[in-house]
Amino acid sequence: MARDAATTTGPGAGDAIGRFAAGPVERRKALVERLVAWLLGSLTVLLVLPLIAILATLVAKAWPVLSWAFITQNPQTYMTAGGIWAPLIGTFYLVFISLAVAAPIGVLAGVYLNEYAGENWTTRLVTLAVVNLAGVPSIVHALFGVGAFVLFAGIGRSVLAASLTLAVMTLPVIITSTKEALAAVPQSFREACWNMGASRWQTIRTIVLPNATSGILTGVILQVSRAAGETAPILFTGAVFYVAVPDRGLASFFPYGLFDRCMALSYHLFTISTQVTGVSEALQYGTAVVLIGLVISVNLASISLRVYLRSRKRW
Repeated sequence: MARDAATTTGPGAGDAIGRFAAGPVERRKALVERLVAWLLGSLTVLLVLPLIAILATLVAKAWPVLSWAFITQNPQTYMTAGGIWAPLIGTFYLVFISLAVAAPIGVLAGVYLNEYAGENWTTRLVTLAVVNLAGVPSIVHALFGVGAFVLFAGIGRSVLAASLTLAVMTLPVIITSTKEALAAVPQSFREACWNMGASRWQTIRTIVLPNATSGILTGVILQVSRAAGETAPILFTGAVFYVAVPDRGLASFFPYGLFDRCMALSYHLFTISTQVTGVSEALQYGTAVVLIGLVISVNLASISLRVYLRSRKRW
């Protein structure tokens, strides 16, 4: 022990330490790393600050009308006063019906493309079509909804036609995110399950899908956010300028049928901003803040669930 200590602290110790000290090249690399980290951090701050400024401006201008009554009251006096209950409940209808249609179809399509479809030209063609469909403008989806659901299927301009149009518009995002989430699950998980005698579907249902749920939720989150903020698809297929809705009671929560037309927050905001005179600025900004708050609330809830599911991953 004494000999080892002497060796460590002897005259050659400084030379040994010097041999492992950072040289000019390592110091230059460390400096570049710090500069890059500082630059990227500064760019992140520059991206976040305008967003905070925009939200703060919206809230400040909407503050005079923001209240529980503003949310639970219907538009009054030709939509120049009152609240936003009717368009808010209509937005919930459109978002959740479209989600109920798009989520199962999108997830099952992603499972087929990743787990069952072979690597051939047909699969590549379908994947390319899905990717291209995600980039189609919403106004094109609106015209498709008019032709396919309103006219061809005979549904008419209604909640159902608007929801189906939103579902078609958001399907590519769900399919793509599902496919990528399934592909991220290690192949060894599947092989281990197959070696235990499980079928392909049993492996997908018990191993692959539970470990890919967090990634699948990403597509669903994007679907909810986009469906809540779209105007063009619902403008042509189901949204209406004004619908009388009860202020209270059970009927206020279920005012629309599948074949009725409905109000929606995004279209309502467009209407009171451009088509109705005498609407106060606070009322317009209040509608915008509630719409943004709705999207943020849904995102936070979904992200929290995704973080919880990721913490339970087995890899």
